[in-house]
Amino acid sequence: AEPVTDDRIDVLARAARRLRSPLVSEHIAFVRAGGIEAGHLLPVPRTREALAVLCDNITRTQDRLSVPLAVENIAALFSWPDDEYTEGEFLAEIVERTGVRLLLDVANVYACARNSGIDPAVELSRMPLEAIAYCHVAGGESDGVLYHDTHTAPVPDAVLDLVTRLAATGRAPAFMLERDGRYPPVTELLGELDAIADAARMDRITVGSRWWAAS
Repeated sequence: AEPVTDDRIDVLARAARRLRSPLVSEHIAFVRAGGIEAGHLLPVPRTREALAVLCDNITRTQDRLSVPLAVENIAALFSWPDDEYTEGEFLAEIVERTGVRLLLDVANVYACARNSGIDPAVELSRMPLEAIAYCHVAGGESDGVLYHDTHTAPVPDAVLDLVTRLAATGRAPAFMLERDGRYPPVTELLGELDAIADAARMDRITVGSRWWAAS
């Protein structure tokens, strides 16, 4: 675990000001260590040492931002053997110590739970839901062993079930669909948005878009 540099925080703060962003978010993850670049988001070891460094990084970043900071849970393919906290406990500690908001990725909750053999609904209930800023939803694919959060497939029913559970708590103000590739026809994409809205018991936002897509 390493401290974030002031220069990196300043770049983030300038971008937030120029874009007039209502908040800034970043994943709880790392991509390099010991001079080695992973090329992918890796889970932070959930240890007391890593927690202290992470909370310090968050606090220093918050102090330089003019808008709230939200941290996002990632889709991990593995856990470290020296973990001292569950993911929910780790996130709750971060929220309590720093007051940071949570960008809860519902699809990532599902991915981590499935890859760890944990009940996704139980894992969702352990999250610090009171800190949610908003939520991400996405689809993924299994390779037969692990579930990958690819953002290139339709949102599975199991993730939509979690959306329904989360929405029922009254803690999720909004959901955003993430799709990064293998884009379907517009009508199918709008159908995914409708499915998320229906699962969350929220109003659909696609009526005007469907007219445009059909024209």
